[in-house]
Parts: sequence; structure tokens; C-alpha cells
Amino acid sequence: MQLNEVNFRDEHPIDGYGPGFFRVGGTAYQGAIAVLPGGVTSWRGLEDAETLLKAMGEVDVLLFGMGPEIAQLPAELRTALETAGIGAEVMATPQACRTYNVLLGEGRRVGAALLPV
Repeated sequence: MQLNEVNFRDEHPIDGYGPGFFRVGGTAYQGAIAVLPGGVTSWRGLEDAETLLKAMGEVDVLLFGMGPEIAQLPAELRTALETAGIGAEVMATPQACRTYNVLLGEGRRVGAALLPV
């Protein structure tokens, strides 16, 4: 088996997470975050479409980490993202973090909106 080093370009992978925090690119963040091509920012949760819509034209898919369990996105948020041309995939936060890193490593145009576990 051949192992290849992953190149994340100028973007930062999600290094870790725990109760109430995330570590992205070596920096710790408390609470919910959005990991977008422009960097990591605080995210006010499912009512905060404005923060996520800033990624319009920069991401093809936005992964939603909904905490320890999968939950549905509010219809208004899903509609706003679809109108902006951003696909939404919903999963539990641990799976969203792993999937984000894999897609980022593949060079995909991906972002993550993460609620803490």
C-alpha cells in the first residue's frame, strides 16, 4: 500500500474537537464555527445563514455537523443555500469533521458549519 501526504493548500484541516470546542489548523475555537475558504469564524447556529452565504461561489457543498446526532436543517436555511448554489449535507459533527478533511484533501470546494458535540 502506498501512502501519500495530503496537501491542504492554504486551507486548514479540522485537527480535533471535544465538548464545546474545535481545533482547526492548530488553533482552538469555542462554540459553533464555520470553516470556510476565507478561514474559521464564529457561527451563531442554524439561524445564521448570513455567515454561510458569504461562501457563495467559493464552495460547492457545505457540511453541517449537527452535534452528536443528525438533525434536519430548517427549511429556510436549506432554501437560502440552494438559491446561492451551495449544496448542504447534514450529519453528526464527528462525521462532518472527518468528511470535511477528506474532501479538503481531495481539493474539493468544501466548507463546514459545525455545532459542538
